[in-house]
Amino acid sequence: MKNILILPGDYIGPEVMAEAVKVLEVFKAEGEPIAWSFGHLGGAAYEAEGHPYPPSTQQAARAADAILMGAVGGPKYDGLPRAVRPEQGILGIRKDLGLFANLRPALAYEALAAASPLKPELIAGLDVLIVRELTGDIYFGQPRGRRKTADGHDEGYDTMHYSVPEIERIAHVAFQAARKRRRRLCSVDKENVLETSRLWREVMIRVGRDYPDVELTHLYVDNAAMQLIKNPRQFDVIVTGNLFGDILSDEASQLAGSIGMLPSASLDANNKGLYEPIHGSAPDIAGQNKANPLAMILSVGMMFKYSFGRTDLADRIDAAVRKVLQDGKRTGDIAQPGEPVIGTQEMGAAVVDALRTSK
Repeated sequence: MKNILILPGDYIGPEVMAEAVKVLEVFKAEGEPIAWSFGHLGGAAYEAEGHPYPPSTQQAARAADAILMGAVGGPKYDGLPRAVRPEQGILGIRKDLGLFANLRPALAYEALAAASPLKPELIAGLDVLIVRELTGDIYFGQPRGRRKTADGHDEGYDTMHYSVPEIERIAHVAFQAARKRRRRLCSVDKENVLETSRLWREVMIRVGRDYPDVELTHLYVDNAAMQLIKNPRQFDVIVTGNLFGDILSDEASQLAGSIGMLPSASLDANNKGLYEPIHGSAPDIAGQNKANPLAMILSVGMMFKYSFGRTDLADRIDAAVRKVLQDGKRTGDIAQPGEPVIGTQEMGAAVVDALRTSK
């Protein structure tokens, strides 16, 4: 039996998670040995237990075989002290479980070509995987804080750093992913300015010698951001650090037409993972049955693929999503002017129907 911990999150998080649970129910009804329980993370956890990553969630997360998480945070938590802001729950669970490798695929679905801000001929056939290091870099570096300068001004400071072992392990994940795809890996850094990036590039080159069948290239992060717009199909796998990966993966999401379409996986060394859509909690549409649940549903597919080794079920989920898009089903974020728009629950029901007929 595979045990899944479900953390619905805040604002639209519970709405899209409800549709993902319906997908789990389809597979459970077919006899898949899965079970799930619910917990709190982020703002919901703070409201329920006074901390964004409370002990009850820590215990459940450590015991689970995989975790499904909805988006967390929102304006009603903006006034909280930094230590208990919802985002600290995300950082906390990543660090606690050693989830160092973040995989974010950016796919251009043929049916959504018109939804991309780029010309269809630029994104047709787009299939990029961004591998982001997730537990190091400036987000976790010490020292950090606020202080007064000698002339009395306020000053904020953060520390960017990576060790050789941290870079080596994400490098191996990226090279191995590239081996299963088109055998091209682009490492993104800022080696011309940052000492951290100089070490990053040195280690990537050294690890690359163990993968002579994978073509390794390098780009500065500013050029990589430009190239993702200019010629996104040149990329196969991109590997980069935490800060640069955070930015580039959101940029890549827009190539696919909507941030509401992209799932992600955050894995430890044994492929135990936390799976989540990369979109935010969208307070402006929460409770209105408007949110796109497809990224959350596709995150379930990534869970079956990476943590449970069930590529067949992941492929069925992907095929079901493709079918509903080909059938013209659209939530507001992916609809073109004049196209009919359906709600969160209706989109989820369409995917479930497609799954049931695909067995």
